[in-house]
Amino acid sequence: MTDQAPPADLPTASIVIPTRSRTEYLDVTLASVVPQAEEAGAEVLVVSDGDEPAARAVAARRGARLIPVSGHSGANAARNAGVAAAQGDLVVFIDDDIEAPPGWLQAYLAGARGVPGCDVFGGPIRARLEGGGPRACGREPPPITSLDCGREDRDVRLVWSANMAVRRSALERIGPFDEALAGSGEEEDWQRRYAARGGGVRYLARAGVDHRRTAADSSLRSLSRTAYGRGRAAWRYDAFKGAAPGLAAELRTLAGCAWHIVRRRCLNGVVMFAHSSGRVREALACGPPLVTEPQSPADDFLSGASGQVAGIRLTTRAIATDVLQDAVAIARLEPWRLRRAAARWPRRRVLVLGIERTDMPNLLASAQTELLRSRHEVTFAETDAGDRGKFENLGSLLAGHPAQGHDWLLVIDDDVSLPRDFLDSFIFLAERFGFRLAQPAHRRRSHAAWEVTRRHTASVARETAFVEIGPVFAFQAAAFDALLPFPPLRVGWGLDAHWSAVARERGWKLGVIDATPVRHGLRPIASSYNRQGAIDEARAFLADRAYTRAAEARRTLVTHRSWR
Repeated sequence: MTDQAPPADLPTASIVIPTRSRTEYLDVTLASVVPQAEEAGAEVLVVSDGDEPAARAVAARRGARLIPVSGHSGANAARNAGVAAAQGDLVVFIDDDIEAPPGWLQAYLAGARGVPGCDVFGGPIRARLEGGGPRACGREPPPITSLDCGREDRDVRLVWSANMAVRRSALERIGPFDEALAGSGEEEDWQRRYAARGGGVRYLARAGVDHRRTAADSSLRSLSRTAYGRGRAAWRYDAFKGAAPGLAAELRTLAGCAWHIVRRRCLNGVVMFAHSSGRVREALACGPPLVTEPQSPADDFLSGASGQVAGIRLTTRAIATDVLQDAVAIARLEPWRLRRAAARWPRRRVLVLGIERTDMPNLLASAQTELLRSRHEVTFAETDAGDRGKFENLGSLLAGHPAQGHDWLLVIDDDVSLPRDFLDSFIFLAERFGFRLAQPAHRRRSHAAWEVTRRHTASVARETAFVEIGPVFAFQAAAFDALLPFPPLRVGWGLDAHWSAVARERGWKLGVIDATPVRHGLRPIASSYNRQGAIDEARAFLADRAYTRAAEARRTLVTHRSWR
């Protein structure tokens, strides 16, 4: 890095402010930031998550430029859009609920000039509860995001995106923020990637901001509701990076928060309890964390987890979560209501292909019985696996039983347990939500390498960016021409990542059906193929094809709680 000033026709810095439906907060933020930007020759970009007229009006009145992004895309998508539109060498990220005191921007500009070898900077974030907030005992952190690393500039490990600056060169070198992350870890993930490349982070003590909550938003109820959501997001991020504590540890923390409330008579402990409750809820809903596996960074089509549920601890937790999720579905009367709705849906022609390993026990016969019970017109074709690969066998089956003329093609492995009335409910929900590719969710006591495919509590279906190649998947007829015939692969890893890219290009919806969960657990993972051979095959297949990276594949786009 050099200590040269930018050309006169470029701004000294670009201030990027993601916002969504908080124009009163945004107005205060812009009132404090825009005069400093004008004085320093910087630009201010408001990135609205959805083109909101109110946000556009506030930005125009305050002298900022508004950039809309598609609604509900998340803060990281807004940051990436802001970076793409920014012209300054230093990109300063702030939230829409801060107030920057005079001298804040000059502290950033001076700090960046003074440490040319550093690319990431952050400053103090002071919690300001304008309604006073709940009574606190002083032993716990503020109930909203804050940062205090002292009164002197120093190197630190992380800073927060509510008050963070990054040189454009680092953003170009490391890549964009991961848009699959939401609610927690959004900036931390990027900084970890930056640190892995040897980058440093500098704390600038004089570049502080106030993190505001109005009187209405400082109430115990409002703060607790927000903390609950942040707790859920925090657990998901911990699971994403392979650091989620076990359920027992989360319950101990929850109990500690409850004891803190009683012992200290601290109402701020209620907010901590809400945050911990969110983490417990997510740990129960998502089940035990997957066992991670080492992989090359270049193999970004892999989940990074084995998915095998084994051992007393993991199995017990998985069973408990399955029981809980079944109980929630029964309490919602979901099985009976779904059966009635599916019975009124038009009948379809369904081609089912199954590959059977006849040299060992399997469940294909029972699956066939369940599928043929359907009210739909089902054609069931099967073959012995022999010494050929899965998709080599599927290609052979399709040659003798063409998919054309059917409304759906469903492929099933021979080690899957299907729930009662599976096909009727599955077809109904897949068509109800317009999925071109779909798969049933895995029960928690099911081998599944992709966490996104595991059943979510109180959900009937989820729109996702990914549908995996097994153990059960289905194509709607509109996808036949683009995805069939299957390539002659043995295992097929990476094929689902390519399907997802094709779907994105064509605007298709993909989905996981939570209301029809299956159990995949008769045999251990990778019992019939060589893992390294599967990876090598996938690398060769994807070398000249578009595919969806694992970070995007893990993402749930929309959750449907009801089909009505």
